[in-house]
Amino acid sequence: PRQYWLFQQAVKMAESLYSGFSRRIRSFIPIELKKELKDVSTPALPVFLSYVMVYLINFVSVVFCGHLGRISLDGVTLATAIINVSAVSVGYGLATAGGTLISQAYGSGNLKRVGVILQRMFLILMLACFPCWAILINTESLLIAFKQNAEVVRLSQLYVKIYMASLPGLFTFIAEATYLQNQGIIWPLVISGALGNVINALCNYIFLFVLDLGIVGSAVANVASDYAMAIILFVYIVYKGLHKDTWHGLSMDCLQEWGEFMWLGIPGMLMLGAEWWTYELGAFLAGLISDVELGAQSVIYALANIAYMVPIGFSVAGGVRVGNALGAGNTEQAKLSAKVSVACAVCVSVCLAVIIGSSKDVISYIFSNDERIRERVSRVMLLYAPFHLFDAAAAAGSNIIRALGKQVYGAAGNLVGYYGIGFPIGVSLMFAAKMGIIGLWIGLLICVFLQSIFFIVFLIKLNWVKATEEAQIRAGIQLDCKENDTVEQANNMDITVEGPNTETERLAENMTNLITKEPLPLGVLVTRRSLTLLAMFIILALGLALSVIVKR
Repeated sequence: PRQYWLFQQAVKMAESLYSGFSRRIRSFIPIELKKELKDVSTPALPVFLSYVMVYLINFVSVVFCGHLGRISLDGVTLATAIINVSAVSVGYGLATAGGTLISQAYGSGNLKRVGVILQRMFLILMLACFPCWAILINTESLLIAFKQNAEVVRLSQLYVKIYMASLPGLFTFIAEATYLQNQGIIWPLVISGALGNVINALCNYIFLFVLDLGIVGSAVANVASDYAMAIILFVYIVYKGLHKDTWHGLSMDCLQEWGEFMWLGIPGMLMLGAEWWTYELGAFLAGLISDVELGAQSVIYALANIAYMVPIGFSVAGGVRVGNALGAGNTEQAKLSAKVSVACAVCVSVCLAVIIGSSKDVISYIFSNDERIRERVSRVMLLYAPFHLFDAAAAAGSNIIRALGKQVYGAAGNLVGYYGIGFPIGVSLMFAAKMGIIGLWIGLLICVFLQSIFFIVFLIKLNWVKATEEAQIRAGIQLDCKENDTVEQANNMDITVEGPNTETERLAENMTNLITKEPLPLGVLVTRRSLTLLAMFIILALGLALSVIVKR
C-alpha cells in the first residue's frame, strides 16, 4: 500500500538525518577525547560488578539471618556495622596507599617496584589486623555502653568473635585486588567475587538450615567466603601469569619505606572512614528515635550503597588512569583522564538521580511493605536524588586525589565536611528540630555539596606539573638533567587499563635513570620492624585485658 511505502521512506529519511547529525556531532569531538571516553568507560562495568560482588557477601548473610528471627537479624546487622567501622574500612583505607604507589610505579614502567609495593602492603595490612582485633574483642562492652538490647549485644559479640578469624583473608584479598586494579586488570576480581558469593550462599544455607548452627553458621560462612575469594584470586593470578612482569621474588626492600606508605595510608584510612563511619552512626542514631526511623534509614542506606557503585566504576577507572599517567610523566594525559572520569561519573549519576526521584513512592517496596517506612523513605528520596549527584562528583574527585597521592587533603576535606559541617547540622535537625532522618539527610546533602566543590576546586587549582614530578619520584624515577627526555618519551605513551602495556614495558627496558633510595641499615631496619610488631602485640594484649576487666 502507498501508505506503507510512504512510512518506509519517512523512516529511511529519519535514519539518514540521524546518521548525518551523529557524524556531524562526532566530528566536533577531538579524537583524544573520544579515545579517553572509551578507555574510561570500558573498565567501568567490571569495576562496578567487582564492588557489587564484595557488597553482596555481607548482604546475603544478613538476608539469611533475617529468617532466624528479629533478634538474630538485629544482632548480625549491628555486628556487620561494627566490623565495617572497626576493620573493613581500616583495610581498604590503608590499601589506598598501595593503590597510589602501584598505579604510579606501573605507569612509570618501574615494574619491579610494583611487586615490592605489593609485599609491603601485604605486611602492613597483616599488622593492621592486631589493632582491629583489639577493638572487635570489646564489641559487647562498647554496645552495652550505648544501652543496646542485651540479647542483641550478645549475638553481635558472638558473630564478631568468629568473624575476627576472617581479617587476614579479607586483607589479603584487598591487597590482591589493589595490585590488579591499579594495573587495569579488573575481570579476575569479578570472577573471584562471584565464586565467593556462591560459596557464601551455599555455606549459609547448609550451616543455617541443614546443620541449624544459627548466626554462628553465618559467621563461619563469611569467614570461608573471604578466604575463598583470596585463594581463588591468588590461584587465578598465578595460573594466568598476571604477576610475571611485576613479581621478581620476595625482597627485603618490602621492609623499607614504611613511612612513605603510612603517610599515604593513614590519611587514606581517615578519608574513607570519615564517610563510612558517618552512615553507620546515622543508622545507630535513627534507632534511638524509633523502629520506623531505623527501618527507613536501613532501606535508604541499602539503596545508597547500590546507587553509589554505579558512578564509582568511572571514578576508579579514572583514578587508575590518572595514576598511570602521572607515573609516566604525562601531565596532559592525567588532566584529561581526571576531567573525563568526573564528567562520566556525574552524567551517569544524573540519569540515576532522575530514576530514583521518579520512583520514590515505590522503590521502598523492594525492602519493606510497612506503610510508615514507605512514607518516610519517599520523603527522604527527594533529598537523596540531588545528594547522589553531588556524592558522585565528590567520589570521582576523591579517587583522583588518591591517585595523586594527596590523601592528606582528601582526609581533611572529608573530616571537616562530615564532622565539622554535615553531621553536626544533621544531628541538630534530627533531634533538636525533631525532623528525624530527614534532618540527617539534609545535613549530609550540605556536606557532599561542599565536598564536591572542594575537590573540584582543588583539582583545578592543583599544580599538575609538580604533582607529576612527585609521582615519578614515588615511582623511583630520578628527575635530573635527563628528565625532559624521559617525560617526552612518556608523553607519547598510550596508557590503557586493559592489562599489561607494551609501551610501559618498553619504557621499563629503556629506563636507566632510576632512584635507589638510601635504605635503612639492616640493624636499624630489624629493630624498627621488630618494635612495630611488638607494638601490635601490645595493642592486642591491651584489648584482651580490657575485655576481661570490663566483664568482671
